[in-house]
Amino acid sequence: MKDELVLQVKGLQTYFKTDDGMVKAVDDVSFNLKKGQTLGIVGESGSGKSVTNLSIMRLIPSPPGRIVGGEIYFEGKDILKMNNEELRDLRGNKISMIFQDPMTCLNPFLKVSTQLVETIRLHQGLGKKDAKAKAVEMLSRVGIPAAERRVDNYPHQFSGGMRQRVMIAMALSCNPQILIADEPTTALDVTIQAQILELMLKLAADFGTSTILITHDLGVVAGMCDEVCVMYAGKIVERAGNDDIFDDPKHPYTQGLIKSVPRMDDEQGGKLFSIEGQPPNVIDLPDCCPFHPRCSRVMEICKNKYPKQILLDEGSRSVSCWLYKDEEE
Repeated sequence: MKDELVLQVKGLQTYFKTDDGMVKAVDDVSFNLKKGQTLGIVGESGSGKSVTNLSIMRLIPSPPGRIVGGEIYFEGKDILKMNNEELRDLRGNKISMIFQDPMTCLNPFLKVSTQLVETIRLHQGLGKKDAKAKAVEMLSRVGIPAAERRVDNYPHQFSGGMRQRVMIAMALSCNPQILIADEPTTALDVTIQAQILELMLKLAADFGTSTILITHDLGVVAGMCDEVCVMYAGKIVERAGNDDIFDDPKHPYTQGLIKSVPRMDDEQGGKLFSIEGQPPNVIDLPDCCPFHPRCSRVMEICKNKYPKQILLDEGSRSVSCWLYKDEEE
């Protein structure tokens, strides 16, 4: 079913205890992921995008981090209540993750075949020979030439783009239901970025995989995502369909992000727009809108109270901003 939910995140809270105070990296985040959907999570560095998805995988280092509240439902079970055996079955098998830098995720001392085969045998129950054949097949599917020979190479013998393809092959080798891609093209040049993103779209469609794409690149979001969540200071400030976000952004922060992207139809030599100020320090944030020091439409209430989430367009989109409090009423 197209509208079948594969993941539900409700009121997720992930905090980090530091000497300077409590860092509320993720604070009351909720969203749904449908079968076959690509969901984009965007925002500036430090907004909580990666921590949100590490929380879904239960990969938060403790100490100093801790998931202090919320629920994450997958296949009717709350991931936050799973035991270690259930988590081992979940990670890499049902939910896979592609990290930003493949060189730090692949073991430099082991051949690519060893790392791929280990994952496939662990979750698929195949013998060594069949698992290696599956590894070669996956490398071929992600566009690595001479896969039968290259499978026995070490990670340093691949270029950056090829290493990312290896990571995609590893992530999809067990046909997961959900793929989390954490800024998968950050370290790649523009041409290779386009190839990797096109490859991810094609493979997700082939495998029927639902995808969560973490990025700060709105161009990537425009070309890949069905729905977008905009994060700021650990919270989702706007959620909408891809077309709605770009055609009619509601939150002043979302408007600023979109205006800061260079446009081909603008006059040459024009000054690029930038959002004034810096992202807030999320240590012991007061109960107000964290964007208000940078907002051109700030009101007095923004400085004293955090806005509720307002549902718009019959619930198909939401925004947390005092500009829309009248619509709720």
